[in-house]
Amino acid sequence: SEDPSVTLFREYLRIDTVHPKPDYDAAIRFLERVGTDLGLACQKVEVCEGCVVLILTWQGTNPRLRSILLNSHTDVVPVFEEHWTYPPFEAVKDSQGNIYARGAQDMKCVSIQYLEAIRRLKAEGKCFARTIHLTFVPDEEMGGHKGMEMFVQRPEFRALNVGFALDEGLASPSDTFSVFYGEKSPWWIKVKCVGSPGHGSRFISNTAAEKMHKVINSFLAFRESEKQRLKSDSSLTLGDVTSLNMTMLEGGVSFNVVPSEMAASFDVRIPPTMDLKAFEEQVAAWCQGAGDGVTYEFHQKCMDQHITSTEESDPWWKAFSGVCRDMKLQLKLEIFPAATDSRYIRAVRHPAIGFSPMNRTPVLLHDHNEFLNEQVFLRGIDIYAHLLPALALVPPLPAEG
Repeated sequence: SEDPSVTLFREYLRIDTVHPKPDYDAAIRFLERVGTDLGLACQKVEVCEGCVVLILTWQGTNPRLRSILLNSHTDVVPVFEEHWTYPPFEAVKDSQGNIYARGAQDMKCVSIQYLEAIRRLKAEGKCFARTIHLTFVPDEEMGGHKGMEMFVQRPEFRALNVGFALDEGLASPSDTFSVFYGEKSPWWIKVKCVGSPGHGSRFISNTAAEKMHKVINSFLAFRESEKQRLKSDSSLTLGDVTSLNMTMLEGGVSFNVVPSEMAASFDVRIPPTMDLKAFEEQVAAWCQGAGDGVTYEFHQKCMDQHITSTEESDPWWKAFSGVCRDMKLQLKLEIFPAATDSRYIRAVRHPAIGFSPMNRTPVLLHDHNEFLNEQVFLRGIDIYAHLLPALALVPPLPAEG
């Protein structure tokens, strides 16, 4: 009696694509099988060894027009099975219809919702002027460096002739649906402090630890100020402030040896409203103020701050928001607080919206007992079945002749 779309969703969830050894081959075989069943053209692009982007294409009647891109990623984050009620790769459905699995929200649900919406539209005999491409990419959970970041630079991506893209968003615990029109810039900063070594029994001057203490105080004082700014202004969301966390601390060889070097790593997420040059100058000042021998390096430094228009004069947004109004979906527009592959799409000048149609659902991405209710999942298919025609029927734009 289970809806076939739910059965397909659960089948996909059972494919173990967890890091550090995701079974990408099994996922691609599964998705290619579904795409072939739907009569979609299939193309595989290996962006680097072992990392394949699958492209499924529903050809439009006017291929000169820019296409609609539906993006999703195939990989999922690790699990701590001892904290799960059900095995995380069995897609158990409980008596309330909640489907428990890693990837249930992030983001295998969206992949199947795209496909099942297309199944419904094709069964209704629909066809559209604009081509619809579905891309299933690897490595998003590791930063997308072996996935979308490389793919957008390839001729196969340029050949897609993208006009507008949809990608993942977040669940929403309230009645509203979260819609993300931009993202924070992730900066991963490692600060190294070099100082005088010696015996652990002495008061040695100019130690690495003393300098590191000053560095950490400066970074965490800024963190506290942004935390208070968010707390004191109800109009702000997490996407509007800079989040900062110290995530690693390294140094030392023995209890009785004062180390000559220590290092701290910080995960910083910067909203588009922040002046990136000014913030880096602030980081440099914090390091300089801690003393000599204090340096910093970037392990990730995203400088792109493009956002997607949400003005009603924009034809893409007008099509998207118009469907939501017609379906009486309440939207909450936000800057995404973390990072998705949308940032790479926007960086090559294509508008992209992050949207996962899951309201009245706790946000459980990367959490224990990640689940999605089957009725919420099915409602998402219905939403995409209305969104895709509206986007694929956007009239030719001036640049398209």
